[in-house]
Amino acid sequence: MREIPVSDITEAVARLCVEANRSLPADLEASIVSASQREENALGRSILCDLCENMRAARELGLPVCQDTGMAVVFAEIGQEVHFTGGSFEEAVNKGMHRGYTEGLLRCSVAADPIRRGNTGDNTPAVIHTRLVPGDRVSLTVAPKGFGSENMSRLQMMTPAATEDDLIAFVAETVRLAGGNPCPPVVLGVGIGGDFEQCALLAKTALCRPVSERNKDPFYAELEEKMLRAVNETGVGPQGFGGDTTALAVNIEWAPTHIAGLPIAVNVGCHVTRHRSLVL
Repeated sequence: MREIPVSDITEAVARLCVEANRSLPADLEASIVSASQREENALGRSILCDLCENMRAARELGLPVCQDTGMAVVFAEIGQEVHFTGGSFEEAVNKGMHRGYTEGLLRCSVAADPIRRGNTGDNTPAVIHTRLVPGDRVSLTVAPKGFGSENMSRLQMMTPAATEDDLIAFVAETVRLAGGNPCPPVVLGVGIGGDFEQCALLAKTALCRPVSERNKDPFYAELEEKMLRAVNETGVGPQGFGGDTTALAVNIEWAPTHIAGLPIAVNVGCHVTRHRSLVL
C-alpha cells in the first residue's frame, strides 16, 4: 500500500488549473496553425491567424488563452493500492481548485445554485470523475470547460434502427445548429453506447484525448474521419463566418449498450479545448 498525502493532490490540481488555462495542448495548437495555412476562405484564414496570435500572446504574457476559464472537470484514475492520508480526497481537489483559480487570477464562473444563482467565488466545486484502476499511482486530468461550447452539446437516445449515416448526420446537425456560438473551429467529443449518463461521460472523456490520436479501433477511427468531413462540409467555418475549417477533430469513445438502444452524445469543445494531466 502506497500512502499519498492529500496535500499533494491539492498542489497538483492547483498547478494543473493554471497550466491548462494558459496554454493549449501542443497537438491542438499545431492543428490550429496548420488549419490557418490550409484555409482557403480569406476571412476564415484571417480569423485562424488571429487565434494563433492569441495563443502566442497568452503563452508569452502568462495569461489565460480564453477569458472563459471554464467550469473545471477533474478526471482521477486512482490506483487501488493507494491510501490517501491527511484528509478527504474530494476536499483536497476543491482546495486545489480554490488555489488555482484565486491565486492564478482565473475567472471564477461557478454559480452556487443553478436557479437562484450566486457565484461561489473560487470556481468550486469541481466536477469530479473518479475511477479505480490497478496499481499505486494517481493520474489526474484537469479539463476546464467553457460554456459557450458546453451549451451547444446534445444527446439523442436513438434506436438500433439508426444507421451509421444517421449518427454522422446527428453530429453534423449539432455543429450546424451551433453555428458560431461555440467559437469554432471546434473539437468534438462523441460518446456512442452505454446508457443515458454513460454516453455523455464518454463524450466528455473523448475531449481529453489528443486531437492527433485516432480511435484504436479501425472501425471507429474511420467513423471519426467521416464525421469530421461531414462537419467541415457544413461550411460554418472559423467563428461561424464561413470556411473550410469548422472542426479540428472528432474523437469517439464507445461502450456496450442495451439491445433496444443506441445512445449518442456530442460534447462540443471550442478551439480552446483545454486539458492538462500528471501522474503522482
